[in-house]
Amino acid sequence: MAVTTNPTPTSAPAADTRAPAPRRWNARLWALAEVRWAALATVLFALGGVAQLVGAPRPVWWALYLACYAAGGWEPALAGLRALRDRALDVDLLMIVAAIGAAAIGQVFDGALLIVIFATSGALEAFATARTADSVRALLDLAPEQATRILTDGQEETVNAADLQVGDVIWVRPGERVSADAVVVDGASEVDQATITGEPLPVAKHPGDEVFAGTLNGTGALTARVHRPAGESVIARIVALVEEASATKARTQLFIEKVEQRYSIGVVAATLALFVIPLALGAALRPTLLRAMTFMIVASPCAVVLATMPPLLSAIALAGRHGVLVKSAVVMEQLADTTLVAFDKTGTLTEGTPRVAEIRRVGHRIATDDELLRLVAGAEHPSEHPLAAAVLAAARQRDLDIPMVHDFVSAPGRGVSATVDGHRIQVGSPALLDEMPAGTPTLSETRAAVDTAQAAGRTAVVIAVDGTPAGVLALADRMRPAAATAVADLTRLTGASPVLLTGDNHGAAAQLGADVGITDVRAGLLPADKVAHVRELQGDGQPVLLVGDGVNDAPALAAAHLGVAMGRHGSDLALQTADAVLVRDDLSALPAVIALSRRARRLVIANLAIAAAFITVLVAWDLLGHLPLPLGVAGHEGSTVIVGLNGLRLLHSRAWRRAEPGR
Repeated sequence: MAVTTNPTPTSAPAADTRAPAPRRWNARLWALAEVRWAALATVLFALGGVAQLVGAPRPVWWALYLACYAAGGWEPALAGLRALRDRALDVDLLMIVAAIGAAAIGQVFDGALLIVIFATSGALEAFATARTADSVRALLDLAPEQATRILTDGQEETVNAADLQVGDVIWVRPGERVSADAVVVDGASEVDQATITGEPLPVAKHPGDEVFAGTLNGTGALTARVHRPAGESVIARIVALVEEASATKARTQLFIEKVEQRYSIGVVAATLALFVIPLALGAALRPTLLRAMTFMIVASPCAVVLATMPPLLSAIALAGRHGVLVKSAVVMEQLADTTLVAFDKTGTLTEGTPRVAEIRRVGHRIATDDELLRLVAGAEHPSEHPLAAAVLAAARQRDLDIPMVHDFVSAPGRGVSATVDGHRIQVGSPALLDEMPAGTPTLSETRAAVDTAQAAGRTAVVIAVDGTPAGVLALADRMRPAAATAVADLTRLTGASPVLLTGDNHGAAAQLGADVGITDVRAGLLPADKVAHVRELQGDGQPVLLVGDGVNDAPALAAAHLGVAMGRHGSDLALQTADAVLVRDDLSALPAVIALSRRARRLVIANLAIAAAFITVLVAWDLLGHLPLPLGVAGHEGSTVIVGLNGLRLLHSRAWRRAEPGR
């Protein structure tokens, strides 16, 4: 039975980062006011239509239609009036005026139909937006809000992390997140700071080393002295960079939103001219009003608006079903513009977990690689370090029996030692070699193996058997299975090879770049450096899409044309800043969603052409001939139905299959 001479303190329960089970979609649907009002308007419209068909008294179905007006029209009317107060003519107000005009000339059914279509479109958009927001919120990690402060008399107190002052001494338990930027004064541990620096493996921390707020402590306990106030921590500076980048990022709109106000002003002006000029020339009131109202209805941009939204909303819903959360219709539209993709390394192109990439035996004490790995796995078995998990995974992959261990000793930040099969096994960093006498056999050969592993950007782990170096394990971050394929697909799709932007060392970055097929590798970057490189890539107006996962990626995600975050282990700041989220961390979905966006844009263009053709024909008919109002409404609503159904084609799963590379 193993005996641990310096037992690791009981770890704090790991935070459950799994997303909570989402509420049932129908409950989320009814939680939205837009959906409830649209549903009520639809029911009132249906009741009015039934009452009209069965010959109910005119006041009955008129009252139902007018109630439909109120239920579905009050919110867009209020939004339109607010826009008018700001000296802007909104399409919402134009729809309401057109509906009221239809009722004023006795066509209350047509006006109610306009209201229902417009309210339903708004409800669908609100639901898609809410579902996206819910899914993203479910992925966010909770940042540390409290800290354990050690008082001068040695007592502990729990305080808000924001209240920590420079000079305060904090205690960081195993498994906890560090609550402030501080310098270690006692203890040793390994700290996972990948979200800040991009390093894939935990970093050993000893007295005198700096730890950053938001990073995750490993198996040791640390006592540290705060040396930066909360507002000046690394995380705070990164947030400031995000805000600065977001502020300089131009506000974007859907294409139709850019032209709808001018179009609406033109329709209103033309309607007034059609009404006022004939009256001034002596025309009769009723036919003049009827012609003007018919013109307003057939020229209204209802079909044009629906030409844009259904394809984009359908694409958002389809992408969501396949693990990509696109936060808005604007983002879905802009994905089609992507001409260059930039990737972070750790946690993005790689899984952020180490694996044993190479086993190098030195000397002849151990006969085979499997035997060396078996002894190391036995020594590491009781350890909770991520490197131990990598060693054990490699041993199990080779179907090796893990031997019993005795006298296990763990020194956080240094390594482990244990007795395995009668041998004293030591596993640790290359610093272990510095503790050995100069004349130790295989010492120089082991140092050469360490240098070779580190030159390739790998983490070197030294193994000593009975005090003599016996081998070196080279550990590397595991590349995501779909990384190389995704890079190749994106190169074909955009016409440009992706770029790698990472804070990791040049050796590791170059090796990964070679593995995935990226030649433009930029390594050793701090968060501000990533922002500078993104802006450089965008300098010639090229839309750049950046994919990242860590806090250190958030400023660059904000500065890029579009930012995409990895969902499973992405930091809260990255998830909030990104425009889209790969929920399952499946990189193959990225080229698929870009291709889907391009197909949605083609549908939008086709829909706009259909809507424009209908509007042109109906307006010409009304101006040059005599277009009956019911026929005008039928033509207008027919075009609306056509473009709406055309856009909904993207809801079908085969649209995603067609968007996937190779199809």
